[in-house]
Amino acid sequence: QVQLVESGGGLVQAGESLTLSCAASVNIFTFNVMAWYRQAPGKQRELVAGTTSGGSTNYVDAVKGRFTISRNNAKNTVYLQMNSLKPEDTAVYYCYAESILIVQTLRSWGQGTQVTVSS
Repeated sequence: QVQLVESGGGLVQAGESLTLSCAASVNIFTFNVMAWYRQAPGKQRELVAGTTSGGSTNYVDAVKGRFTISRNNAKNTVYLQMNSLKPEDTAVYYCYAESILIVQTLRSWGQGTQVTVSS
């Protein structure tokens, strides 16, 4: 069973930066997609940033130019560098991994890490 462990969350002031890490228990080459989602209180979980095994990335409009997703294959870790944080970035951030197989798609989630941005 795949385990994803997030770290790096915390309380920061608006304008500051944080880097989230997601360590996988398996070689991340096995994943077609790795991504970061977030869920704020009372809101649905939303995709923040994603990266494919081919190296492409995508971001939700609200974080473009401020957040960067990257992966270190040697460490089996995906990162989310978050700059110029805003109070509206406050949420629980979840790591997600997806493996697309012939007969099924395997999806895994981390336990989440809280990010709180004060104004």
